[in-house]
Amino acid sequence: MKYLVRDKIFSIGDDYWIEDEEGRHAFLVDGKAMRLRDTLELKDPDGQVLVTLRQKMFSLRDAMTIERDERPLATVRRKRLSLLRNHYRVTLVEGTELDVSGRILDREFTVEYDGELLAHISRRWFHVRETYAVNVVREDADASLLVAVAVCVIRMAERED
Repeated sequence: MKYLVRDKIFSIGDDYWIEDEEGRHAFLVDGKAMRLRDTLELKDPDGQVLVTLRQKMFSLRDAMTIERDERPLATVRRKRLSLLRNHYRVTLVEGTELDVSGRILDREFTVEYDGELLAHISRRWFHVRETYAVNVVREDADASLLVAVAVCVIRMAERED
């Protein structure tokens, strides 16, 4: 399933819709203004909060947490910078680790678990420069988590740039 993201409004306080490949609203990214740290909520079309993304405070390295039902679900951190790719590590609370690598700022990267592709984020599928897709490859994957991971790593990469 592909989710389409309009890549023009990534600032605190801005809200935007992520659509499925049929053009229906799939997720609302609700930016929370007036907070000490960067906070976003990923909601379903009915307004139900699926996950909350927060900039982690007092961390040695830049990090964001992903929470579900006000409990930590995952932490996203920059892994290492190599000459060719940006790398991020997503650590789920039960210890599972996802690897995010590719050209984050170009919106060409993947999310993998133990070498298996879970999602591919790309602009190549579109002629409009401000649009990219989060293609969730596995049907049993948590789409809201993978979309949240994509939003997190892009925000973190843009802050570092």
